[in-house]
Amino acid sequence: MSILINGDTKVIVQGITGKMARFHTKDMLDYGTNVVGGVVPGKGGETVEGLPVFDTVEEAVAETGAEASLVFVPPPFAADSIMEAADAGIRYCVCITDGIPAQDMIRVKRYMYRYPKERRMVLTGPNCAGTISPGKAMLGIMPGHIYLEGNVGIVGRSGTLGYEAAAQLKERGIGVSTSVGIGGDPINGSSFKDILQRFEEDDDTHVIAMIGEIGGPQEAEAAQYIRDHVTKPVVAYVAGLTAPKGRTMGHAGAIISAFGESASEKVEILSAAGVTVAENPAVIGETIAGVMQ
Repeated sequence: MSILINGDTKVIVQGITGKMARFHTKDMLDYGTNVVGGVVPGKGGETVEGLPVFDTVEEAVAETGAEASLVFVPPPFAADSIMEAADAGIRYCVCITDGIPAQDMIRVKRYMYRYPKERRMVLTGPNCAGTISPGKAMLGIMPGHIYLEGNVGIVGRSGTLGYEAAAQLKERGIGVSTSVGIGGDPINGSSFKDILQRFEEDDDTHVIAMIGEIGGPQEAEAAQYIRDHVTKPVVAYVAGLTAPKGRTMGHAGAIISAFGESASEKVEILSAAGVTVAENPAVIGETIAGVMQ
């Protein structure tokens, strides 16, 4: 079992004719992901890596039965692409695009709430690495070979720290059930809480690794959710212990503006909720292994 995607999930790539989209489409196909087509307005009828290209997501869904979409669309047009996927009946959308204006993402979030919960599309990202269920499917830009199949669920704002956690776990022979990048932007499609709930309900996830960073209230909200609703062990790492207040660090969402948004405050809040916190990125795998013993 996995969350969000599995080996049968039919995937389309929006913006598939772009250089990076082509590269990662081939990577996903080589991994075994069930990619069934792509969407680029005006380029319907073309093929990429042997896959048909459609003018609209609606056409792609009708022709292929696609359930998931990976968005590789430039920032000015990415919000429209996400909303188009929601309209067409896509169940799960991963947006890789970095640099989408916050106002656009506010519009996307409000737009998705037009649909009832059972029909509403799940979105992760933007500005994320994607989602991988090792041995089943990869929907994103991560290096698939560093993920071993297993029972640790990873959720993080930082793609590279997610890779680091997976690589450290593999070195110890520990595998991952699903790894989900929620993205580093201030406004994203899914929160830590959303993914934690899915991991709590997943029988194949025995331990949860949560990778946070400075800025925003998500880690504090996750801590409260973990305290009240999560029965599985949770290990966390929060990046940015030395980050100065008021300065953006890396991700657009990584700026400290209020209490509870610095790394040290988040560590304190998570620890109080019963979360085991790794002291630095070099010991994430070691800390998870310790919890699993």
